[in-house]
Amino acid sequence: MREVLKALRLTALAAALPSLLEQARKSQPTYATFLEQALQVELDARKQRAEARRRRAAHLPTVKTLDTFDFRFQPSVPERVIRELAGLAFVQTATNIVFLGPSGVGKTHLSLALSLKALEAGYSVRFTTLKDLAEGIETGAAARSF
Repeated sequence: MREVLKALRLTALAAALPSLLEQARKSQPTYATFLEQALQVELDARKQRAEARRRRAAHLPTVKTLDTFDFRFQPSVPERVIRELAGLAFVQTATNIVFLGPSGVGKTHLSLALSLKALEAGYSVRFTTLKDLAEGIETGAAARSF
């Protein structure tokens, strides 16, 4: 059975099957309940792998959250607006957000925190700096001119 599961690319279920069968022997669930539990194992593993892929692709240099942002230290940042942005409505409406300001005011922290929120909600994210974006555009333009 393990080979069939692997051929169907149900790798998490193949790995978990011995323990699932042992649990089933003890609790004697209905066939439908057992099948649902088995498929849930695979579904959960796929969600975890997809989240891990999205996190790697996001290129976040570090993990920051809104809970660790000190709004008292930076009173020029409106907490209400940032908390509203954390609801991710701007993603659903394809609205761009740009944080402008001098060094040390929390632009990167807030960007990373909102990126993390979006990743947790299942969205794809790509973190970059303005410098890296400009260099990428310049490099891409130079490559196309040859």
